[in-house]
Amino acid sequence: MPTLDEVTAALRASWCRETCDPGDVTDWTPANPARGQCGPTALVLHDLYGGDLLLAEVLLPDGSRQGVHWWNRLPDGREVDLTLDQFAPTEVVQAPRVVARPEGLPRYGAEQYLRLRSAVLTRLGQVSGDGPRASAG
Repeated sequence: MPTLDEVTAALRASWCRETCDPGDVTDWTPANPARGQCGPTALVLHDLYGGDLLLAEVLLPDGSRQGVHWWNRLPDGREVDLTLDQFAPTEVVQAPRVVARPEGLPRYGAEQYLRLRSAVLTRLGQVSGDGPRASAG
């Protein structure tokens, strides 16, 4: 099993426009590579480590919804949010709730998740497998 530091480095090196949430593609830049990467990143971490998927709304100063944000709580209780720095100071992440992961591919962003997962596992020297959770431990 790769260390969290190794997985973090592989994830960050794999983020690109093609792994970005389709709704955030216009805001994605190499200067802010975490933008739109939270969903696929949280799923890849969940594949590797299990734990809980956390989901929260992101609000703008006027109280309107900017979107949602995903991150992880590992089985040992540590929260891991590798993409929090994507947000501007005016985008405020709210308190999370635990979301159960359905079996199979996500209904939204499956292509981005599969692309990120494959790139990360390749960087880690692992075979990507055929579907989600193929490397779950």
